[in-house]
Amino acid sequence: MNILIAYYSQTGNTTEVARAIYDEVSSQGHQVHLKRVAEIKSDLNAYDLVFLGSACHDAGLAKPAERLLAGIGKSPSLKLAGFVTHATQMAEEGARARELYERWAGNCIRTFHQVSEEEQIAFLGYFHCQGAPSPPIEAFIHNTIVTDKDEWQMYIEEVKKHPTVQDLQDARTFAQHILTKC
Repeated sequence: MNILIAYYSQTGNTTEVARAIYDEVSSQGHQVHLKRVAEIKSDLNAYDLVFLGSACHDAGLAKPAERLLAGIGKSPSLKLAGFVTHATQMAEEGARARELYERWAGNCIRTFHQVSEEEQIAFLGYFHCQGAPSPPIEAFIHNTIVTDKDEWQMYIEEVKKHPTVQDLQDARTFAQHILTKC
Protein backbone atom coordinates (compact mmCIF):
# COMPACT_ATOMS: atom_id res chain seq x y z
CA MET A 1 0.00 0.00 0.00
CA ASN A 2 0.95 3.62 -0.49
CA ILE A 3 0.57 5.17 2.98
CA LEU A 4 0.86 8.74 4.23
CA ILE A 5 1.45 9.64 7.85
CA ALA A 6 0.69 13.35 8.07
CA TYR A 7 0.92 15.23 11.33
CA TYR A 8 0.75 18.66 12.91
CA SER A 9 2.89 19.16 16.02
CA GLN A 10 4.05 22.22 17.93
CA THR A 11 5.82 20.71 20.92
CA GLY A 12 7.01 17.39 19.50
CA ASN A 13 4.45 15.13 21.21
CA THR A 14 2.52 14.39 18.01
CA THR A 15 5.79 14.03 16.10
CA GLU A 16 6.84 11.22 18.48
CA VAL A 17 3.56 9.38 17.94
CA ALA A 18 3.77 9.89 14.16
CA ARG A 19 7.28 8.40 14.13
CA ALA A 20 6.14 5.39 16.16
CA ILE A 21 3.35 4.78 13.66
CA TYR A 22 5.79 5.28 10.79
CA ASP A 23 8.25 2.78 12.27
CA GLU A 24 5.54 0.16 12.62
CA VAL A 25 3.92 0.68 9.22
CA SER A 26 7.21 0.87 7.30
CA SER A 27 8.41 -2.36 8.95
CA GLN A 28 5.52 -4.12 7.19
CA GLY A 29 6.95 -3.47 3.71
CA HIS A 30 4.60 -0.71 2.61
CA GLN A 31 5.57 2.45 0.76
CA VAL A 32 5.29 4.98 3.59
CA HIS A 33 5.65 8.77 3.61
CA LEU A 34 6.03 10.75 6.86
CA LYS A 35 5.20 14.45 6.40
CA ARG A 36 4.25 17.45 8.41
CA VAL A 37 0.85 18.82 7.40
CA ALA A 38 2.53 21.98 6.07
CA GLU A 39 4.60 19.87 3.62
CA ILE A 40 1.59 18.32 1.91
CA LYS A 41 1.01 19.84 -1.49
CA SER A 42 -0.50 16.90 -3.38
CA ASP A 43 -3.87 15.24 -3.56
CA LEU A 44 -4.37 12.77 -0.71
CA ASN A 45 -6.29 10.47 -3.05
CA ALA A 46 -2.90 9.25 -4.33
CA TYR A 47 -2.64 7.28 -1.07
CA ASP A 48 -4.43 4.10 -0.08
CA LEU A 49 -4.31 4.98 3.61
CA VAL A 50 -3.74 8.24 5.45
CA PHE A 51 -2.89 8.46 9.15
CA LEU A 52 -3.62 12.06 10.16
CA GLY A 53 -2.25 13.29 13.47
CA SER A 54 -2.75 16.51 15.35
CA ALA A 55 -2.23 18.19 18.64
CA CYS A 56 -5.52 19.00 20.32
CA HIS A 57 -6.24 22.75 20.24
CA ASP A 58 -9.38 24.40 21.58
CA ALA A 59 -10.97 20.99 22.26
CA GLY A 60 -10.52 19.92 18.63
CA LEU A 61 -7.96 19.28 15.95
CA ALA A 62 -5.37 22.01 15.34
CA LYS A 63 -6.52 24.27 12.47
CA PRO A 64 -3.87 23.13 9.94
CA ALA A 65 -4.84 19.47 10.43
CA GLU A 66 -8.52 20.35 10.36
CA ARG A 67 -8.07 22.23 7.06
CA LEU A 68 -6.22 19.29 5.52
CA LEU A 69 -8.96 16.91 6.63
CA ALA A 70 -11.73 19.18 5.35
CA GLY A 71 -9.95 19.58 2.01
CA ILE A 72 -9.80 15.88 1.20
CA GLY A 73 -13.16 15.91 -0.57
CA LYS A 74 -15.27 12.92 -1.45
CA SER A 75 -13.07 9.88 -1.64
CA PRO A 76 -14.70 6.48 -1.40
CA SER A 77 -11.35 4.78 -2.07
CA LEU A 78 -9.30 6.56 0.63
CA LYS A 79 -8.98 5.04 4.08
CA LEU A 80 -8.30 7.27 7.07
CA ALA A 81 -7.03 6.77 10.62
CA GLY A 82 -6.61 9.57 13.15
CA PHE A 83 -4.31 10.18 16.08
CA VAL A 84 -4.15 13.02 18.59
CA THR A 85 -2.04 14.13 21.52
CA HIS A 86 -3.64 16.21 24.23
CA ALA A 87 -2.80 17.57 27.66
CA THR A 88 -6.00 16.56 29.37
CA GLN A 89 -6.92 13.47 31.35
CA MET A 90 -7.46 10.09 29.73
CA ALA A 91 -11.19 9.41 29.56
CA GLU A 92 -10.71 5.84 30.78
CA GLU A 93 -9.46 6.99 34.21
CA GLY A 94 -12.81 7.75 35.87
CA ALA A 95 -15.70 10.19 35.90
CA ARG A 96 -13.68 13.39 36.48
CA ALA A 97 -11.13 12.40 33.84
CA ARG A 98 -13.92 11.52 31.38
CA GLU A 99 -15.60 14.89 31.97
CA LEU A 100 -12.32 16.77 31.41
CA TYR A 101 -11.46 14.71 28.33
CA GLU A 102 -14.87 15.27 26.74
CA ARG A 103 -14.77 18.98 27.52
CA TRP A 104 -11.21 19.60 26.31
CA ALA A 105 -10.43 16.93 23.69
CA GLY A 106 -13.67 15.19 22.77
CA ASN A 107 -14.22 17.12 19.55
CA CYS A 108 -11.13 15.59 17.93
CA ILE A 109 -12.69 12.21 17.26
CA ARG A 110 -16.05 13.79 16.41
CA THR A 111 -14.35 15.85 13.69
CA PHE A 112 -12.79 12.74 12.16
CA HIS A 113 -16.17 10.98 12.20
CA GLN A 114 -18.06 13.96 10.77
CA VAL A 115 -15.69 14.59 7.87
CA SER A 116 -15.38 10.89 7.09
CA GLU A 117 -19.14 10.54 6.97
CA GLU A 118 -19.68 13.69 4.87
CA GLU A 119 -16.92 12.84 2.40
CA GLN A 120 -17.57 9.08 2.24
CA ILE A 121 -14.12 8.20 3.58
CA ALA A 122 -13.61 4.92 5.40
CA PHE A 123 -12.55 5.93 8.91
CA LEU A 124 -10.67 2.97 10.36
CA GLY A 125 -9.83 4.13 13.86
CA TYR A 126 -8.56 6.68 16.30
CA PHE A 127 -5.70 6.81 18.77
CA HIS A 128 -5.08 9.41 21.46
CA CYS A 129 -2.64 9.86 24.28
CA GLN A 130 -1.48 12.54 26.62
CA GLY A 131 1.35 14.86 25.72
CA ALA A 132 3.25 17.34 27.86
CA PRO A 133 1.68 20.79 27.46
CA SER A 134 3.54 23.81 26.17
CA PRO A 135 4.09 26.55 28.80
CA PRO A 136 1.11 28.67 27.61
CA ILE A 137 -1.20 25.64 27.59
CA GLU A 138 0.11 24.57 30.98
CA ALA A 139 -0.74 28.02 32.37
CA PHE A 140 -4.18 27.94 30.73
CA ILE A 141 -4.95 24.51 32.21
CA HIS A 142 -3.77 25.57 35.66
CA ASN A 143 -5.74 28.84 35.63
CA THR A 144 -8.91 27.49 34.00
CA ILE A 145 -9.34 23.74 34.30
CA VAL A 146 -7.32 22.17 37.10
CA THR A 147 -7.29 24.94 39.68
CA ASP A 148 -7.18 22.85 42.85
CA LYS A 149 -3.60 22.84 44.18
CA ASP A 150 -3.46 19.12 45.07
CA GLU A 151 -5.17 18.02 41.85
CA TRP A 152 -2.81 20.26 39.88
CA GLN A 153 0.31 18.72 41.43
CA MET A 154 -0.83 15.19 40.60
CA TYR A 155 -1.93 16.20 37.11
CA ILE A 156 1.19 18.14 36.07
CA GLU A 157 3.61 15.51 37.39
CA GLU A 158 1.83 12.85 35.36
CA VAL A 159 1.17 14.71 32.10
CA LYS A 160 4.77 15.88 31.75
CA LYS A 161 5.85 12.23 31.42
CA HIS A 162 3.93 11.81 28.14
CA PRO A 163 4.13 10.47 25.57
CA THR A 164 5.69 7.57 27.43
CA VAL A 165 7.35 4.45 26.06
CA GLN A 166 4.01 2.69 26.65
CA ASP A 167 2.11 5.42 24.75
CA LEU A 168 4.43 4.93 21.78
CA GLN A 169 4.02 1.15 21.94
CA ASP A 170 0.26 1.66 22.02
CA ALA A 171 0.59 3.84 18.90
CA ARG A 172 2.47 1.01 17.16
CA THR A 173 -0.24 -1.45 18.19
CA PHE A 174 -2.86 0.97 16.85
CA ALA A 175 -1.00 1.09 13.52
CA GLN A 176 -0.92 -2.72 13.36
CA HIS A 177 -4.65 -2.82 14.03
CA ILE A 178 -5.36 -0.30 11.27
CA LEU A 179 -3.26 -2.28 8.79
CA THR A 180 -5.27 -5.42 9.54
CA LYS A 181 -8.42 -3.51 8.53
CA CYS A 182 -6.95 -2.81 5.10
